[in-house]
Amino acid sequence: MSVPAFSRRIAAGLLAGMIGLSSATSVLADTTIRLGHVLADSHSWHKAATSFAKEVAEKTDGRVKIEIYPSGQLGTEKEVIEGMQIGTMDAGVIGSGSFQFVEPKLGIIEMPYAWTSREQAFAALDGKLGEQLAGLLKPKGIEVLAWWENGFRNITNNVRPVEKPEDLKGLKIRVTPDKVRLATFEALGAQPAPLAFGELYSALQQGVFDAQENPLSIIESSSFYEVQKYLSMTGHIWGAACLTVSTIAWSQVSPEDQAIVKEAAVRWGNEQRKMVAESELELLEKLKAKGMQVNEVDKAAFVKALEPIWESQKETFGADLLATMDTYRK
Repeated sequence: MSVPAFSRRIAAGLLAGMIGLSSATSVLADTTIRLGHVLADSHSWHKAATSFAKEVAEKTDGRVKIEIYPSGQLGTEKEVIEGMQIGTMDAGVIGSGSFQFVEPKLGIIEMPYAWTSREQAFAALDGKLGEQLAGLLKPKGIEVLAWWENGFRNITNNVRPVEKPEDLKGLKIRVTPDKVRLATFEALGAQPAPLAFGELYSALQQGVFDAQENPLSIIESSSFYEVQKYLSMTGHIWGAACLTVSTIAWSQVSPEDQAIVKEAAVRWGNEQRKMVAESELELLEKLKAKGMQVNEVDKAAFVKALEPIWESQKETFGADLLATMDTYRK
């Protein structure tokens, strides 16, 4: 007895659906995420990211594999961000300030002297401020898994000790490519210009720039002590690091495994923060031993000189975001 055409169509449809479901399950069952960052493999970002990847692989029984690419192997931070937006890059550990070309409001984290302690910043980013900022990136195709740390930035240069704002006058300083950072150093009398991080060492070596500004961990792991003489403890900006993934790559991970990944991202973010805090004094001594001349600065003078930067950014950040931030700065 022949099967009616209608029944054959139903059977074919069910079979196709089963094949499609099987295919989708296969995709979700074994996903490889390539995660890049621009820092050396000796930096805490890389150490924490490697442990994060190991935990994810173990707890998902290999369904989610994360491959780590340090030292800009996948491109600059801007290139990784752009790639995540269109799905050509999977994930990255990226300095929060680098997202400003996608969403200017992310600059609020790295406003000059915004935070009196790293703990104050952690509370904000682990709380409502972090939720609001992550919500701004999600429509841009980027999922924030956790807020890690970049740290307090300090100035190094090859000309003279910087103890007060006037000492920066005329110094050619490399900064990250965002408007607020440029405006900050212009207000201090320096001559700031952006440059990709991967090109910074050689630019300092060749005298293209007199100065740069970065956390101690980056100054040490990138060997800037070889091409810079003076280290001034300005602590002018505290920066976060964002452990982020493309929403396109994220959609290939099952909800159950997404929960495992996010939990591991937060846990290793906390560990990475500890690495930063525990290494500060040791790093300072290492840099001194490498020949850097270290000096403290008149922070009150720097804070006063940079007050106009806050006024100029009120419209960019908006009253709601500024009010959220203020609740954590009291």
